[in-house]
Amino acid sequence: MFDAPADAWYVWIGVALASTVAVGLATSLPRAPPPDAAGVADTVDTVAAADHATTAGHPIAAERVKVGPYRVWLRDDAATGHASFAYGPVAPVPRDTALWDVLRGTPPDAAFGSPTAFRRAVAAARDRTPEWRSVDELTVRAVSWEGVDVTLVG
Repeated sequence: MFDAPADAWYVWIGVALASTVAVGLATSLPRAPPPDAAGVADTVDTVAAADHATTAGHPIAAERVKVGPYRVWLRDDAATGHASFAYGPVAPVPRDTALWDVLRGTPPDAAFGSPTAFRRAVAAARDRTPEWRSVDELTVRAVSWEGVDVTLVG
């Protein structure tokens, strides 16, 4: 008694609209999960929480990565994943700098003339705007020199 007749035009228009919305929703869903940014953040936190100088590497299974002082982002075709560091701030290290050399194993006293210069370079690295980069692996190194304790990520 309260049902709409099946041959009414407004029933067919409503069914067509609902079907269109359902198809649009289904095609807009991501086909794969976002990259595992939490795994990268866990590696950084493990190194940052260590009691002594430590170095670790984490393979990246994403097309692009962006590292900031408090967070990491990973991006591929499917989606973007992000995670925060529990032991921040870290220093995202740009390539071809003295900090890059320290990240790769050079002692800070060999790369910098003084702890003040090292401290300034760390502050400058933290102040840079994060940029998307293509990398296969992130290297993380905890460094202490003359009162400057920092976790380098690059």
